[in-house]
Amino acid sequence: MDNSSRIQHFPISFFAIVMGLAGLTIAWEKAQHVLQLGFNMSGALTLIVSLVFVLILAMYLTKLVTFRDEVIKELNHPVKLNFFAAISISLILLSVVFLNISHELALMLWMVGSVLQLVFTLYVMNAWIHHEHYQIQHSNPAWFIPVVGNVLVPISGTGLGYFEISWFFFSIGMVFWLVLLTIIMNRVFFHNPLPAKLMPTFFILIAPPAVGFVAYVKLTGDIDAFARVLYYIGLFLTLLLLTQLRRFVKIQFFLSWWAYSFPLAAITIATLVMYSSNGIPAFAALSWVLLSLVSLVVVMLLYKTAKAISIKGICLPED
Repeated sequence: MDNSSRIQHFPISFFAIVMGLAGLTIAWEKAQHVLQLGFNMSGALTLIVSLVFVLILAMYLTKLVTFRDEVIKELNHPVKLNFFAAISISLILLSVVFLNISHELALMLWMVGSVLQLVFTLYVMNAWIHHEHYQIQHSNPAWFIPVVGNVLVPISGTGLGYFEISWFFFSIGMVFWLVLLTIIMNRVFFHNPLPAKLMPTFFILIAPPAVGFVAYVKLTGDIDAFARVLYYIGLFLTLLLLTQLRRFVKIQFFLSWWAYSFPLAAITIATLVMYSSNGIPAFAALSWVLLSLVSLVVVMLLYKTAKAISIKGICLPED
């Protein structure tokens, strides 16, 4: 298969790699301060995630220019559609990464990412409301990405001084998290199981409460009863999914495996926030466990992805 054909089938889900790497970078940056680490792991990770984002963005823009019809097909696909918000989420996460490095760059990334996030949210919700082909079998945890991704906006938005805008996005994400959670649970409990390719997206269930917790603490400056509910729901979902580890390791590698990374990073960051607030040693220990786990997962995913690329097992036409 020539390079042109591979560009044609370059999937939008590649941006999930940026989300995972950015989440890991933020987790290490938080750990350096909270756990008082004597080395700067986040510095190297910041460079890596920036380069990966630029590379993936360049590849997808090339696809947009040369194979516009393929991009439109993805926009009309009931599952792939949801991954377009991974672009805006990547920008928002990068704004968090650069918040303490360059205020101007963080502001630019946040503004562009937030506008795109709102655009993708409106587009996706219009598609859901006025659909002609969606069925319950199309619903899966990836549906959280375009709508619940709004909860990420306050994490850097508050640091940049935009509190009312941050509350706007937070409200959208949290309300529709509950709506979509009901839909997804109905689909999982009462309909056919998710196909193997989408099984890793179960980990996305962790992200909304974990990110919601961090965003809520940023907005209110306090860990109150509601914040604790969000954190402990995220922690329970993490435990629930880890008890099913044997099921997940048997799945063939797909790009959807990157769905493991960002949610694990999110609950790691949330746990570090809990420890920084109450100083309970158990949260410090749990932070180390989760930080080690998400680091190992990302290293494994990078290896699996590089191997798949080397044997041309990615960017193939679907059956």
